[in-house]
Amino acid sequence: MRRARVMGAAAAVGLAAATALVALPESSRKQPSRAPSAVPAAAHQGMVTGTVWVANEGGDSLTAIDASTNRAVATVKGIPGPHNVQAAPDGRTVWTVSAADLVVKLDASRYALLGAAGTGAAPAHVILDGDGGRVYVSNAGDGSVSVFGAQSLARDGAVEVGGGPHGMRPSPDGRWVYVADTAADSVHVIDAAENRRVATIPVGDAPVQVAFQPDGRHAYVTLGGENAVAKIDVATREVVARVPSGPAPAQVHASPDGRYVLAANQGTEAAPGRTVSVIDTETFTVVARPVVGDGPHGITVDAGSRHAFITNVRSDEVAVLDLAEREVVARIPVGDAPNGISFTSRSPVVPDHPETTVSLPWTAGSRDGASHGDGDHAH
Repeated sequence: MRRARVMGAAAAVGLAAATALVALPESSRKQPSRAPSAVPAAAHQGMVTGTVWVANEGGDSLTAIDASTNRAVATVKGIPGPHNVQAAPDGRTVWTVSAADLVVKLDASRYALLGAAGTGAAPAHVILDGDGGRVYVSNAGDGSVSVFGAQSLARDGAVEVGGGPHGMRPSPDGRWVYVADTAADSVHVIDAAENRRVATIPVGDAPVQVAFQPDGRHAYVTLGGENAVAKIDVATREVVARVPSGPAPAQVHASPDGRYVLAANQGTEAAPGRTVSVIDTETFTVVARPVVGDGPHGITVDAGSRHAFITNVRSDEVAVLDLAEREVVARIPVGDAPNGISFTSRSPVVPDHPETTVSLPWTAGSRDGASHGDGDHAH
């Protein structure tokens, strides 16, 4: 029986058991209802425009969801162990990391391979800078962050940080990249102009992911080993507050309107979490913990701050959370063990065939630099 590789990159460097869900057999997962939504479709259609991209780590695939209907419209197969996914700022390309130690670039309209390049060991997360010109990959297996040119996929250096770099985010002004290091209990600060680490901020036990307040004054980090979210003053590079979240929080995301920070409380394999902590940024208190599903891990918010989209790794679905009502309004079946998730305001193209398979480069030489696809794909 196939076994899911959940949070595999983090586990490779010894992420605390409290934050990892590894090797979950399909029979042990609670299977979701296959109804596409929890409420009549007319109640939520048209509320949000955009595409939600999901990395199905156990299913070796990506899923594209139409946010206006809360329905999956396309699946891209052939990507081994994609732990994280990131849509480019303009929504025209989508990026993922593969357990084959690759970063992968796809055309978001044609669902076709545009290129792939070798990373360091056990790549965990991929992000783009604010203008989409550079790509950063955290390599949990060798303590580095790889940097690539987004257009060419040529390597633009690597930043040695040590430990186990995992979740990353760029600052709103583009000056910094913050990297959560699960093994070093710290957040590293990379100068984006110089591609070098300029600071390391001690934050607490097993940080998993970071998020920035839209005004850039504060950053937030989930502490998987102490069931909390820490608040960082970006100017002083110090933790200024922390708040209890829920069991073993994984990803964290700030709403674009600046009102909330949301943390997905994944829990453990033995005791999965089921909630998302909704944190008021002004008071830095938890104002709600709505139940969203089994093992919530990834989280993103649409550009209008209306809906949060959460991957539930144990039930193979995405929950759609209405932030005003603080209740789930839809559940969308996706692939096996969904982890990373990303939103773009660009609407999806509905393909003639809902499933596409890409062929990645497998030769050792392809991992020394860029390898480009020709855009051909099989249905």
